[in-house]
Amino acid sequence: MSARAPGGGAEGEPFFRSRWVQAPAHVRQLDSASGLPAGFLAAGATAGIKPSGRPDVGLLVCDGPSPASAARFTTSAAPAAPVLLSRERCRLQALRAVLVNSGCANAATGRRGVEDAAKTQGAAALAAGVDPAEVLVASTGAIAQELPVEQILKGILLARAQLRREGDRELQAAIQTTDSFEKRANLEVQLPSGTVRLNAQCKGAGMISPRFATMLCFVQTDALLSPQTADLLLGVCVRRSFDRATVDGQLSTNDTAVLMSSGSSGVAVAPESEDELRLGEALDALLRQLAIMMVADGEGAGRVARVVVHGGQQDRVETAARAVANSPLVKAALHGGDPNWGRIIQAVGGALAGSDQLPVDIAIEGIQVCSAGAAIPFEQRALDAAVNAPEVEYEVALPGEGAETEVFFSDLSKEYVSVNSEYTT
Repeated sequence: MSARAPGGGAEGEPFFRSRWVQAPAHVRQLDSASGLPAGFLAAGATAGIKPSGRPDVGLLVCDGPSPASAARFTTSAAPAAPVLLSRERCRLQALRAVLVNSGCANAATGRRGVEDAAKTQGAAALAAGVDPAEVLVASTGAIAQELPVEQILKGILLARAQLRREGDRELQAAIQTTDSFEKRANLEVQLPSGTVRLNAQCKGAGMISPRFATMLCFVQTDALLSPQTADLLLGVCVRRSFDRATVDGQLSTNDTAVLMSSGSSGVAVAPESEDELRLGEALDALLRQLAIMMVADGEGAGRVARVVVHGGQQDRVETAARAVANSPLVKAALHGGDPNWGRIIQAVGGALAGSDQLPVDIAIEGIQVCSAGAAIPFEQRALDAAVNAPEVEYEVALPGEGAETEVFFSDLSKEYVSVNSEYTT
């Protein structure tokens, strides 16, 4: 088995490295030290929240001439305090700063949690020289712990003194918890109207089942966007990326994804233009690769899989895909390189219980193993080799046509149990 599923890697490895993401021809990967797009500054600081002594407070500031932004949050019925505060009190279409901490999720903390988040939001606003309503706050870490406000205030002061264009790596370090590698991108995008930059910092390895994990993603561009264009692009691309990823089927209290534009390049992206299409293609590829990197970094993961389901009804297709991707039995088989496709048909049948017997077709890496719900002959040696690859694809066909979906997921290992049994101890 591979020591690390595709997605993570050494410095200098291509960012677009999954076979399920095609790098657009008009997108070029930049050196990881190239810094943020024009109009952005960032920093990460160590405030002592994490016992490890690693960076735990990050600050991102947009000082561009024409800022615009969009955000998406968890759909959990138990949203964390920073999600509540940002969703209700921030001008999400005109953000100028993001304050983020790791080591404490500030979730299930009641009114005090919101008040504490507001205190840190106000301090970050002073540090960045902006209105508090222009500062989004985000947190990640253990649930049900009160936010260490004094430590975060200290971290804000430290981060303010270190703000710089090249601070994205420190920001990335400040948001990671159980992540084993950074999920960061520095890209250049050639549009018909000119060249723009597109950067991102992302974290997530466990409690991942965005239905929008613990997932945070901050994206920056120096393109000139309207708030409406930013919202459209982020919404469409999130649905094709983070909405398609699962590690353990657990919806986080803190999921937050933000797109910010500074306008500093002067390259305006008009609605329904070729510029918008090409920037959308770049953002789509960026977020899809980040989503696969999260799955690949699933706590203890060794392999990544994609299940594609098609049929005649979208809700049934989606239900079946989620059932396969979140099945402990399927995920354990993936981990062991076991071509036990009976677990796939079991997951689909269980998810769609109450139906008449389904004539399900199943293929693994293009090798059909089941037709109309029954086993068929196949080359066992080829199948054994296919399921031992770092990336494995399953295809499920339900009756009918016109509906299709995909979900990326990781295997289930002994290490996942170890990490999560010791998480707060």
